[in-house]
Amino acid sequence: MDVEQSIRQILLNYMRSKKMNYAQFSAFSGINSGSLSRILQGSRPISVRQLELITGALGLEEVALFDLYVEECFAFFVSMRRIRPFIIKCAVLGRLDCIERIVTRLLDNLSYVPALFDVAEELFASKYHQAAALLYDNVSKAEKFQHSERLAFCRYRLFLVELGNDLEKNYRAAMVFEDYVNRLHEADQLEALKCLIDVLVTVHKWKRVDELAEEMLRISQIQYDLHNVRESEKKSERPIYFYILYAWLVRSAVCEEYKDYTGALKYVALYSAGKSWIREDDEEAIFLMNQFVEWGKANTYLYRIWSGEAEAIYDYANFVADHPEEIFVALSNIVQAANQFGFDIDDILERFKAYIPFQAIEGQYGQYNKTILGEKFAQFLSDLGVYKFNKSPENPDNAINLILEGLDFSVNIKSVRNMITCMTLFEQYRDYADQEAKRIFKKLVSEVHRINAEKNMVPLSFV
Repeated sequence: MDVEQSIRQILLNYMRSKKMNYAQFSAFSGINSGSLSRILQGSRPISVRQLELITGALGLEEVALFDLYVEECFAFFVSMRRIRPFIIKCAVLGRLDCIERIVTRLLDNLSYVPALFDVAEELFASKYHQAAALLYDNVSKAEKFQHSERLAFCRYRLFLVELGNDLEKNYRAAMVFEDYVNRLHEADQLEALKCLIDVLVTVHKWKRVDELAEEMLRISQIQYDLHNVRESEKKSERPIYFYILYAWLVRSAVCEEYKDYTGALKYVALYSAGKSWIREDDEEAIFLMNQFVEWGKANTYLYRIWSGEAEAIYDYANFVADHPEEIFVALSNIVQAANQFGFDIDDILERFKAYIPFQAIEGQYGQYNKTILGEKFAQFLSDLGVYKFNKSPENPDNAINLILEGLDFSVNIKSVRNMITCMTLFEQYRDYADQEAKRIFKKLVSEVHRINAEKNMVPLSFV
């Protein structure tokens, strides 16, 4: 029995065992009797829909004949009209192994690369990311010597698929993708640069963040100037002016990190003044311009705080009270400033205590990147622990528990910087910790060592 006939043989055996003729099985399965006859005679390929009807009629699991159908895809003639729905079906049901076998054979002929790329895009849009990644990876390997835009776009999609809560894994994915970003179409480059920037912010690579923000600004300004001339060109994921504003926002954050508050305020003025030059006046444009104006107001208060103005804390708190999506980020900034300048912020912590638990902030535009927010929360826990200890050194349990919580959260997201911070703080306060806290710390440090051994991230000496 030839392999490509095995589904037919299974079907014939079933019909013989049940003493069913073509007409009876046709009525039972829903397959047209003429089509059934041609299938069993081996003169017609089996479609995915017919495979589903055969599988159902035989009372088999939905994926029972998938391995055999891989061979059916290459029987008679190769047709993407048959192969495409089967790949999608495999993605839905988690049979990535079948997709791998099909793709490997198809790519013996590179003329199928464009069709497979299109299927990958369809799967990505439907959020079957692992199946899409398998196709993108194979397409990129097939085009590795072409330096094509499609190769770069595959690497971009693979980068997006890899992003998750593991900050170190995200960073490694960013480093692999960064070599491809300048090969993308300019419309895609802008969103790709934003994604790279967001990853690098979480691992505090500020010099590179600033370089990428400068490149984003250059490309977006050129595109915006040419926008009216090139209406038929491929559109960026967000309005082009958004990337101009975002680049200025990022560059202000870099200045903040380097304590250059004068420079930061220069960029605040730029991204707050979008209404003076943005041509669009639709609902989306108005929303985005207002969003950046609000961020500008919040950051102006923040830079006053970082300059040591105690009264600015309450101006900042009152401002964010009307902007719930900003409260947690504001709290984390206020706690850092309190530790630096010795401010008393107990009343503010009490006022906003409902916003302290970690939660992702959703929104159509301007929402905080979840990984950035997660990294900030890990830092917030250790900062809050320091604040609590400085306020009440005679009652250290709350501070130590916060530091342990921060270490646990940092381990979960694999934030090396915050793991080291939390372990350093615990060692500093070790004499105040009870035996249970020390036991928890030892367990968490063992997990840090495991992560370190797996990734060879940083040398750690804590025990």
